[in-house]
Amino acid sequence: MERDKVIFDIIEREHQRQKKGIELIASENFVSDEVMQAMGSCLTNKYAEGYPGHRYYGGCQVVDEAETIAIERLKQLFGAEWANVQPHSGAQANMAVFLAVMKPGDKFLGLNLSHGGHLSHGSAVNFSGLVYQPLEYNVTPDTNLIDYDMLEEVARREHPKLIIGGASAYSREWDYARIRRVADEVGAIFMFDMAHPAGLIAAGLLDNPVKYAHIVTSTTHKTLRGPRGGVIMMGKDFENPFGKKNNKGELRMMSSLLDSAVFPGVQGGPLEHVIAAKAVAFGEALQPSFKEYQMQVKKNAAVMAQALIDKGYKIASGGTDNHCILLDLRGKFPELTGKVAERALVAADITANKNMVPFDTRSPFLTSGIRLGTPAITTRGAKEELMGEIVEMIDTVLQNVDNESVIKSVREKVNSIMNEYPMFAY
Repeated sequence: MERDKVIFDIIEREHQRQKKGIELIASENFVSDEVMQAMGSCLTNKYAEGYPGHRYYGGCQVVDEAETIAIERLKQLFGAEWANVQPHSGAQANMAVFLAVMKPGDKFLGLNLSHGGHLSHGSAVNFSGLVYQPLEYNVTPDTNLIDYDMLEEVARREHPKLIIGGASAYSREWDYARIRRVADEVGAIFMFDMAHPAGLIAAGLLDNPVKYAHIVTSTTHKTLRGPRGGVIMMGKDFENPFGKKNNKGELRMMSSLLDSAVFPGVQGGPLEHVIAAKAVAFGEALQPSFKEYQMQVKKNAAVMAQALIDKGYKIASGGTDNHCILLDLRGKFPELTGKVAERALVAADITANKNMVPFDTRSPFLTSGIRLGTPAITTRGAKEELMGEIVEMIDTVLQNVDNESVIKSVREKVNSIMNEYPMFAY
C-alpha cells in the first residue's frame, strides 16, 4: 500500500508549526515520546466494550492489564478510591456524571461561561444546557474572584441536584470546602471539573478537590500532559441520594452508576490505545521530575502575569495561582478585540486564543480578552527569563496588529528562539 503523502505532509507541516512557534494556549501541551508511542500502538485494533474482567468481547486479557494499571495509577496520583479512565474527553466525563445523578430537566448550578466557566457546565448550545436546567453563579465585578455568596444564594433558592466547580479560564484557587458545605446544606451533589489545573493538583501545588467533592472529573491532556481524553474519580463511594435503583429495587452505589453512565450510557467501546497512553502519562506524573515541571509551570505563569501588568495590561483577578492568565485587552487597548489580537499573534507564530472576560461587552466571536498559559512552553524547557521576552513580543504584536513587517520580524525572532528548545525537554 502506498503511503498517504497528502495526510503525512499535513502531519509534518503541523509538526513544524509546533516546533517553530510559541504555544501559549492554556489547554495545550506536548506529550512524551512514550505517550505518543502508546497512542500509536496496536492497542488501537482491540474492541473492548465493558470493563476489565467483564468485557463483551473475547481476547481482552491483555488490554485489561493496561486499563487496570491506568486506573490504579490514577487513584494513586490523586488519592481516589474509585476511578474510570474510559471517557473519550472531559465533556463526555461530565456528560456521564449528569446522566448518573440527574434526570432530564433537573436543575444544576455552574460557573457562568462568560465568566470563565466551561461549555459543558451549562451552555445553552451544549448537552448540559439542552437536556438539563442550568443555573449560574458569577465572579465578582471588583475582584473577578468566584462570587461564593452568589453561589450560596442561588443554591439555597433553587435547590439544584448538582453543583459544579471548575472553569476553563479562571486563574485562582477554589474554596472546595465552602462549596461542599453549600452542597450538603441544600442536598446537592458537588462535582468538580479539574481539567485545567489537574497537573498542578497532582504535584501537590494546589489543593486536591478529591478530598472535598463527591465526584471529580478531568481531562488528561492539559497540565496533566497525557493523551487527549477524560477521567472520573471519587474519594469514596456512596449511594445515589436521588433514588435511582437497580432491577432489585435497591439503591445503587455511585461507582456502579457512573460506570454504567460511561458505558453503555454515553460511549461504546473504549479507546484502549489512548487508555494505555493515559497509564504512561499517569506513571510520568508519579515521578519526582513531574513536580519540578509543575513548579516551573506555576513560576512561569506568575512571571508572565507580572510582566504583562508591568506593561500596563489588565489581568482578570489581578494575577494567577495556576498555569493560566486571562488578559483583559480593554485595560490597554480598549478598541482591540480578542479576535484581532489572536489573529495577529498567530501570524507571529505565538499561539493564543481569544476569550471572553468577566462582564465582557463583546460577543463570544469577538471577545475583549485572550487566554494565555504556560504548560506547553514549560514542557519545552522555558524558564522565567524567557517569559519576559515573550511578553515583549506579545506587546510588540498587539501594538502593531496591522503592521505585517513588524509581525514578520517578531515571527522570525520567535522561530529563532524556539530552535533552541526541543519539543519535550522537561
